[in-house]
Amino acid sequence: MSDDEIADLLSDRLEKFPALERALITLADALVATPVTVSDELYAEVRSHFSEEALIELAADMAQENYRARWNRVFEIGSDALYCPINRRS
Repeated sequence: MSDDEIADLLSDRLEKFPALERALITLADALVATPVTVSDELYAEVRSHFSEEALIELAADMAQENYRARWNRVFEIGSDALYCPINRRS
């Protein structure tokens, strides 16, 4: 992702993303919420882009990343600073 895309994502400006990416981002957000709530509408939107088999793999990947992120919190494992936005000057 570009720095601009990451900034848009962090600012909830999802309208700038294609429909398929918006659906995945929204699904990922729903899966990390407590409690997890995936509406019928969201499921239908994601299924319009992916097969059930692909969605199973995507949801498993999202759940695994959520598990890892929460596990890291227990041990206060922070960022390794692999991402650093590029400072853009006008």
